[in-house]
Amino acid sequence: MLDQVLENCTLAEIAHDDAAPTAALDHRFREILGPQEWAKLPTSIQKRFSKTFATNCAIVYAGHVEVTRLSRAGRVLAACARLIGGPLPYQSSGAGAAVVSVIDDPQRGGQNWTRTYARDGAFPQVVHSAKLFHGPTGLEEYVGRGVGMTLKLHVDDGALVFTSDRYFIGGRRVRVYLPKLFSPGVMTIVHRQEQGDRFSFQLTLTHAALGELLFQRAMFKEV
Repeated sequence: MLDQVLENCTLAEIAHDDAAPTAALDHRFREILGPQEWAKLPTSIQKRFSKTFATNCAIVYAGHVEVTRLSRAGRVLAACARLIGGPLPYQSSGAGAAVVSVIDDPQRGGQNWTRTYARDGAFPQVVHSAKLFHGPTGLEEYVGRGVGMTLKLHVDDGALVFTSDRYFIGGRRVRVYLPKLFSPGVMTIVHRQEQGDRFSFQLTLTHAALGELLFQRAMFKEV
């Protein structure tokens, strides 16, 4: 069984090779951005966000966190967020190993993301989220307990940028949007191609009154 799964994953990876132009691609990120914005991205990022998934296979990225910093208010918010699954880093830290895996979610029409961050002297922090391609902006991310946010996409200096639009509690049909006054702030995620086959992941959470609550930067490469 395992040998068959690995073979299917290998064949799926071959299908994404430049020598196979007829292979099916996932155009959902491209459709949200639009062709003009999409064309501003490096080819490597275009390929990364156009990958399709073979059955029972995951795409895995391995690397390390360069820096994580939280303000005092950011630490309080991260601690409270553990009630919904701990989607934010718990504490400021330096470098540490990190692994991200992505699997397809065909039933809900999205992708499931799992991020594992090593912590000295403690179990790793594991963050689960689901990206679903629907809603008013075309892309939403759920982090647990029915909590999610709508996301907007744009390209800035060759990087793919995800920006939170509105936070909500509930599902696709019934939900309550949080007033911006009570939101945790604007979350910005920047995906940028670096030298060679590496790419950086930069997360910033900024509150209108409290300033920067959280900053994290990590480097990854596809395994």
